[in-house]
Amino acid sequence: MLPLRDLNPTRRVPLFTLLLIAANIVVFLFVQPGAFHGSVPTSQTDRDEASFLYENAVVPCELTHWSPLSPSLVASCSGARVGPATATPFFPHKSIALSVLASMFLHANWVHLIGNLWFLWIFGDNVEDRLGRLRYLGCYFAAGVAATLGQVALTPNSVAPLLGASGAIAGVLGAYLVLFPRAKVISVFLPLFFLPFVLSARVLLLVWFVLQFFTNPNSGVAWAAHVAGFIFGIVFALVATPRARAPAVGSRPGSW
Repeated sequence: MLPLRDLNPTRRVPLFTLLLIAANIVVFLFVQPGAFHGSVPTSQTDRDEASFLYENAVVPCELTHWSPLSPSLVASCSGARVGPATATPFFPHKSIALSVLASMFLHANWVHLIGNLWFLWIFGDNVEDRLGRLRYLGCYFAAGVAATLGQVALTPNSVAPLLGASGAIAGVLGAYLVLFPRAKVISVFLPLFFLPFVLSARVLLLVWFVLQFFTNPNSGVAWAAHVAGFIFGIVFALVATPRARAPAVGSRPGSW
């Protein structure tokens, strides 16, 4: 199920939503290596991608032990019985704390990037409008951290890098559910993109949330991060706007 737009007008330009979208695009195009932009992977692009991610993205094993990966730490987290392994980190200057932040702006490919930013554009403008820009930004980044911790709690010894804005954006979705449960969202079932239908945000977002628990475990999708981020967004909106919540149903489109 793919949302196309919501029928929920905003009162002002979603400045921080636009800046977050721009920042993710800039990082993907100009910070991540060109290997991420190609459509046909090769052994060299695979090495470039892996090297960049292990140097910059958060890795559950690193966060659990609060130490950059080294041969001995990899052996410890993987449970492998190997001979003496060096404790010298592969990337000794890597900051574990900054890697949590950096991962929120890294994406595996164009599909990953566009899919995340599409959801952010549709739902982020209204949440920013209701929460205010600073609280919205706080919700976004705090949800991203909560999402990372949720995934690490599920896979504490994983040595696979975590990347993507989806955990932070899941927090935006959770806040939208609380703030605009009855807002109308025009959606489609792929590949039947020519048959749009209208759902309430409550139905759409709860279906999205439930589907996370049916994610293929071999897909590489960090579904626990989505769940943790979504729950955080719900709690944040409930705490941040105890008197401002009201169903918003607009007659004109507010975002595409």
